[in-house]
Amino acid sequence: MFVRAVYATGDPAHLSTAVRALNTEGHDLLEERPGYRGAGVFVDRELGKLLTVSWWESEEARHNSDEVMRERRPALLQPFAGTTAVENYEVAVFHPGHRPVTGGGLRVTRIEFAPADTDLAAETFHAGVLPRLEMLPGFAGTALFLDRERGRGMTGVLFTDRRSLAASRAAQATVRREGAAKAHVTVIGLEEFEVLHADVRAD
Repeated sequence: MFVRAVYATGDPAHLSTAVRALNTEGHDLLEERPGYRGAGVFVDRELGKLLTVSWWESEEARHNSDEVMRERRPALLQPFAGTTAVENYEVAVFHPGHRPVTGGGLRVTRIEFAPADTDLAAETFHAGVLPRLEMLPGFAGTALFLDRERGRGMTGVLFTDRRSLAASRAAQATVRREGAAKAHVTVIGLEEFEVLHADVRAD
């Protein structure tokens, strides 16, 4: 599968307005697009950050949805969004685990690597990192997104509740350090979000 990630920052006071628009009009727009397979909405209410991820069955389906979503996105995110960034990835690893409840937690790690090491990053995550993540209390699923051309990626680990998210920080830090060394990747960002919605139809 393939994903489009939209990352917006803005005034925390207006975040709920954007979330309502995404959960109503935004949801309907996505459902109408051929090849749509699900989406996730994640927020940091204190800082005013919003991350949405839409899943597509093919690169073509994602591309074909771009024009409509690009045109409608500014209105959906206003008056919240002061900055908006859109990134496209292929899904290298997807392990759904348990369905996280609303209010669960997401930890995002952003990585950079030499494009020639893309397959190494995917193999290391699948064989070495994933089994250790599965052992973390409250683990609810994970995915690895990669951009082969730019040498960038993003991992997301879902937890059933915010307490499990917080409790996992030390253990995942060890996994992250060792995995990054084996995969020859550089960690360039680490963030945590509240889960508002996460649903992917993988089959």
